[in-house]
Amino acid sequence: MQDIIIVLEVVGLVVFSGICSGLNVALMSLDLADLRRKAKMGNTAATQVLPLRKNIHLSLAGLLLVNVAAVSINSIVLEGRFNGLIAVLASTLLIVIFGEIMPQALFARYALIFCARLAPVLRLMIVITYPVSKPIQILLDRMFGQQKTKLQSRHELGMIINEHLGDQTSELDADEAEIMRGAITLSEKKVRDIMVDISQAYWLTPDTIIDAAKVDEMKATGHSRIPVFNKPKTVCFGVFLIKDLIDINFEKEAPMVYDLPLYPCQAVGSMTALDTLFRKIIRGNTHLMPVERNDKIVGIVTIEDVLEEIVGREIEDETDYRKKARLPFPRLKKK
Repeated sequence: MQDIIIVLEVVGLVVFSGICSGLNVALMSLDLADLRRKAKMGNTAATQVLPLRKNIHLSLAGLLLVNVAAVSINSIVLEGRFNGLIAVLASTLLIVIFGEIMPQALFARYALIFCARLAPVLRLMIVITYPVSKPIQILLDRMFGQQKTKLQSRHELGMIINEHLGDQTSELDADEAEIMRGAITLSEKKVRDIMVDISQAYWLTPDTIIDAAKVDEMKATGHSRIPVFNKPKTVCFGVFLIKDLIDINFEKEAPMVYDLPLYPCQAVGSMTALDTLFRKIIRGNTHLMPVERNDKIVGIVTIEDVLEEIVGREIEDETDYRKKARLPFPRLKKK
């Protein structure tokens, strides 16, 4: 009977020590920022564990004090039944295998679940050891300070998104992940990487005559906005919209570009980051901006170019598709 009692005591102490050890590893493995996010999303387990993880020094002090007490009592119980060497060996093996290795491996795999379910036990440990654990917490806070939230770098965020791309269980589909990856890399890319070189861009000068032939030429480009530069390409006078030509009677007059309404647009440097460019486009209420380098216009960039960089693919409208395929534009047949 006495042997059964000793066995039960040893088993109970080892299990309790394993709980303390597992909770210690599980609690430390939880990221504070991740817990805050999950708690804000209504995760009950995260809400329960967050105060314990936030006040980590008090939780650790309570856990370790109880764990050490359980290990010490276990050694005393075994020593009362066996001689010193056997008691030490038995206590060491039991604690290492069943009180440290196995519970830590198990608790680390399901850290949040175990911490949430055993949160009342941990709070009880803190209450019991409070006269000792609280001074330890104060000392640790003064020595090491509170743990600061560590944010992921842009490169780390990109790697996280890549992990979602290859995981079938992810809530993100491929298009969402591509857009997110493109958005977080905007600041690493420059305007020069996406601009249309001035040699390939369509633009006009202020003294260009807008006659029927010029209108057909502009229609063939498929552009709805056309920038206006001086011939040396050092000044941008603005942008005019093709739709403003609707009210012009070309049979009576052939106006010059400077007779048409021009919409102002601000030039942007070729080394400007794309996130800065995006903000300038939004604040400037324009879809097109000339690109400058050494006080000379070297290209143009549009909001479509930025969006294509974000989504990771070219955005083609109806005219782009037909021009590439060399298809005629359909016309309605007269009845």
